[in-house]
Amino acid sequence: MASKKFIQALDLLESEKGIKKEVVLDALKEALEKSYKKNYGGPESIIRVEINEITGKIRLYEIKHVVDDVNDEDYELSLEEAQMINPKYQIGDDVVTEVDPEVFGRLAAIQTKQLLKQKIREAEKETLYNEYIDKKDDIINGTVDRVEERFAIINIGRTGALLPLKQQIPGEKIYEGQRIKVYVSDVERNTKGTHIGVSRTEPGLVKRLFEMEVPEIYDGTVEIKSVSREAGDRSKIAVYTSQENIDPIGACVGPKGARVRNVVNELNGEMVDIIEWSEDPVVYISHALSPSDVVHVEIHEDDHSALVIVPDNQLSLAIGKRGQNARLAVRLTGWKIDIKSVSEAASEGIVYGTDAEFEKSFEAEMTKQDDVVEQDNVEEEIFEEETFENEVEQEVPDLQEDDMVEDDSLDEETFDDYDDYDDDYEDYDYDPKYDEDIDYDEFDKYYDEK
Repeated sequence: MASKKFIQALDLLESEKGIKKEVVLDALKEALEKSYKKNYGGPESIIRVEINEITGKIRLYEIKHVVDDVNDEDYELSLEEAQMINPKYQIGDDVVTEVDPEVFGRLAAIQTKQLLKQKIREAEKETLYNEYIDKKDDIINGTVDRVEERFAIINIGRTGALLPLKQQIPGEKIYEGQRIKVYVSDVERNTKGTHIGVSRTEPGLVKRLFEMEVPEIYDGTVEIKSVSREAGDRSKIAVYTSQENIDPIGACVGPKGARVRNVVNELNGEMVDIIEWSEDPVVYISHALSPSDVVHVEIHEDDHSALVIVPDNQLSLAIGKRGQNARLAVRLTGWKIDIKSVSEAASEGIVYGTDAEFEKSFEAEMTKQDDVVEQDNVEEEIFEEETFENEVEQEVPDLQEDDMVEDDSLDEETFDDYDDYDDDYEDYDYDPKYDEDIDYDEFDKYYDEK
């Protein structure tokens, strides 16, 4: 009768704690073995325990080895003692002797009980850890058991989870008995047991809520590429689909906004911006800064940053309250974003749009022309050098002495002509009045009277 109750207790333990019957039976076998060695055998004793899983009957066996010379009585037996049990035993045989479990005294029973409880606790920790480690980064439903100033205890089934104040949505009121969805952020196993950390502020909570509300996200038709969040105030999610006939934003919003409204209600009224993801960083950053309009986006790959130009009346909207919109856009896209208005860009001399394209094309054309001119100059210099070298290499004719004399006579005749010029110059009547200083005041007065 007691054996049947024992099996029933194992079935109840498995249903309530999730500990399998085989795990408890193995723990009981180990506890009986250790207790017998400690109280009746020795540390080197060989003990075998058998438990019938249907009837619950326990059988205990002690095994000793037959030897000529006994050195350790815990696991060795002489041939004479063995043949007293059975004459067929020989040297090297194992003698198996059944021990009545009733031999266990009160102290041994208490030790067995303690060992069994310890094994069950260890098995329970292992089972609990294995169950919730698979739920990490997922949403689970719970009930608020207790609310304290700095934390709340959430009953999530077989155990409780700690929800710290900093992991609660700002402004949200939590009360005992409330049904609540929490995000499993951490599962840790230590000597005290399995610790499960939950949160209501993680960006992953927004992603999982949309997966629950939007079938297209759950089946993979629409993909959530990125999520940025400031809990209790605002979130941004970037969605994408490769199918042209599906609107990813419309799928998340749902009929008459029902799907996104359910998510917002679960997040205690937190605003959710849904944008379309794009491979082009210019388009992606423009979408991320919605609801603001964007005039121009300039990408700088070297430092992974972007310059964004917005209309003057949209600057505050693009930056957001206390910089929130820009901050969420940076987290969503992973790009550093510098936002300027049109007037700020003009005052700083920033050229963008068609002007920037014209300036780049003009600069490229001028660079090209400079290269052509430089090449022409180089070719001309090379040509002149080659011509000069060819002229130098030509043979210079030898001058004869008679030729030199004739040239000298020509020079003498040429310089003699200057004597005739001097004679003519002496016959010229020179008027000394031209050496006098001219009174320009009188000259001006003359023309004024005219």
